[in-house]
Amino acid sequence: MLYLKLAWRNIWRHRRRTFIVVGAIGFTMMLMLWYDGLVAGFQDAIYGNAIQVLGGNIQIHAAGYQDKADQTPLLPLPDDARLVATALAQPQVAAASRRINTGGLATNNKGSFAVGITGIEPEKELPVNLIAQHVTAGRFLASSDGDQVLIGKGLADAMEVKVGDRITVAGKATHSQMRQRTLTIVGIYDVGMSDIEKRTVYVSLAEAQDLYGLPGQSTEVAISLKHIGEEYAVMSAISAAMPGYDMGSWQTNFPEMQTAISTKSQAMDIFSIVILFVVGIGILNLLLMAVFERRREIGILAAMGVKPGGITFEFLLEGALMGLLGAALGVALGVLINLAFMGVGLDFSQFASMSSYTALLSGKIYPTLGLEKIWLRLAVVIVISVISAYYPARQAATIEPAQALHTV
Repeated sequence: MLYLKLAWRNIWRHRRRTFIVVGAIGFTMMLMLWYDGLVAGFQDAIYGNAIQVLGGNIQIHAAGYQDKADQTPLLPLPDDARLVATALAQPQVAAASRRINTGGLATNNKGSFAVGITGIEPEKELPVNLIAQHVTAGRFLASSDGDQVLIGKGLADAMEVKVGDRITVAGKATHSQMRQRTLTIVGIYDVGMSDIEKRTVYVSLAEAQDLYGLPGQSTEVAISLKHIGEEYAVMSAISAAMPGYDMGSWQTNFPEMQTAISTKSQAMDIFSIVILFVVGIGILNLLLMAVFERRREIGILAAMGVKPGGITFEFLLEGALMGLLGAALGVALGVLINLAFMGVGLDFSQFASMSSYTALLSGKIYPTLGLEKIWLRLAVVIVISVISAYYPARQAATIEPAQALHTV
């Protein structure tokens, strides 16, 4: 406690310099929290939307599905209604619905196109399905739709069709036989990503059950979460309540997306450490000046019996205290800024047409509080502050008491 009191008193001897260093650390910490909150908002807006287009955060299949996943097997899902109810009981879940997925062809007089055929429960998916929210011609599907299909703009352009035209959809049914039916295009969706629009068509679940020999059944439960990053907790809860199913998340099904998120996050981590090292130079400079200005005081401490290790420890405490003050200031400012933007959002829709990556930007981005990496950020600030204080601390510890006492 004595060392702590001395360190606290000493950092306020030169208030202006201390305010500058603490302000620099706080400003850097604030930027990191603001960036973390913005990145989390972008993830929900872009990656979260991409995840919904690609089938939700979590997919549950019958046991053995993963071994044949590349063939999209039509394995009926036991007790699928109870699975949906169990998923919806989790607070992180926004929606859960049954699906049937199979592969096949969409054909007309312009040719044949390989597509995935997905039977969905339209009313349950409407609030969270990005496809449903981007129907630009016609309408979204309804549960009562029979021989009707929803296709993407990319496929519609390739087949040169419009709403009301008819195309033939052939898909693999149970026992691997092919079943085909001529369907009327009820709507065309446009998410700004031609590759996705070309490869997936949607029919009602009832139509898929009838067409592919799965009366009253489904092959998948698709789960959408309120925020990405909560997949493991939800999967663990469902597995505990209903074991014996194959479960996969977007991290395992689409690893390239997880890699993209991790790469961006790591780049910011490195950038923030570099900035903090620059701030650390300010701490080093401040404490070096303190060593030269306080030589007589250091000599008195040594003459009173304070060992070099104790003097070193006191200067390290001064660096750590400035780091803590700066971190606390930065966290407070960062949270306040993120709270302000959480209320109004940031409009990035003007950048939606720049690339396929930003095509999924819809409306405003709403940051989080930015506390996802708070402990890592705090640890980095404290470590760099202490490292910056180490050299001045060693310099202070090596001062000879007799010489220091004669310092004017």
